[in-house]
Amino acid sequence: MSAARPEDSDVTALLVRIADALDRLAPSRTPKADFDAADAFVWNAAERRLEPVPKVNRVEMRLLQGIERTRDQLLDNTSRFARGLPANNALLWGARGMGKSSLVKASHATVNHEMAAGGARPLKLVEIHREDIESLPLLMSLMRAAPYRFIVFCDDLSFDNDDTSYKSLKAVLEGGIEGRPENVIFYATSNRRHLLPRDMMENERSTAINPGEAVEEKVSLSDRFGLWLGFHKCSQDDYLAMVHGYVAHFAIPADEETMRSEALEWATTRGSRSGRTAFQYVQDLAGRLGVPLTDGAH
Repeated sequence: MSAARPEDSDVTALLVRIADALDRLAPSRTPKADFDAADAFVWNAAERRLEPVPKVNRVEMRLLQGIERTRDQLLDNTSRFARGLPANNALLWGARGMGKSSLVKASHATVNHEMAAGGARPLKLVEIHREDIESLPLLMSLMRAAPYRFIVFCDDLSFDNDDTSYKSLKAVLEGGIEGRPENVIFYATSNRRHLLPRDMMENERSTAINPGEAVEEKVSLSDRFGLWLGFHKCSQDDYLAMVHGYVAHFAIPADEETMRSEALEWATTRGSRSGRTAFQYVQDLAGRLGVPLTDGAH
């Protein structure tokens, strides 16, 4: 038997290093999700798993004032999807604090209440963070074969200059080979109607050989959403109706005239009237009166 040559050990060491490097480069197997653990989940892209959310932070549908038309449209779209009927991806865009994300979560809860009454499987809500959009194809593959229907929800979605992750979203929504799974719908909220900053679009126009085609690639992202729901700044009457709704819901013993005056002053000092501003005032009012803001208060 011939003795081992020094170069043989060098080759072995090299092969071991190559094998280790390939192991590090190989994607880890995505674990199966326990979809029975909850009706809502948060996608943890770093660990490639869905984290169940036992109790969703949400506002009751009846407390969302001043958005009746958009409320009915999203609720109808969500209900049809949950029942296996055709429905659209939805983009909720517009003024801050007007209940965009609250409406998504409230619609999910309302539809699930209807599904439970009929003995049907619950609709699942999965939140994906803006910075994890590139992992959407992986998330979709995880849900594709599941016996449930899913709303994938991204709050405050927008893209900045030199950000190419929007291409992953475009492919998943409609443009990919596999396309969006039949049991998945995508809802997003944004302050921008086209999800991209105006200066980014204008820069594309000014530097491109064919400006129209350059901008079309980016603007067409919002076209993948069949349902566009606009949220605008509310009127004074709507704002006061929001305040009254919260006060009644939490059974806060407030003087009508004092509450009205304070609520208007609160909005003026913040430069805006919105559902968020109304709730912030009610939080302050409840704190001063020693009333806890719990659902059991009404």
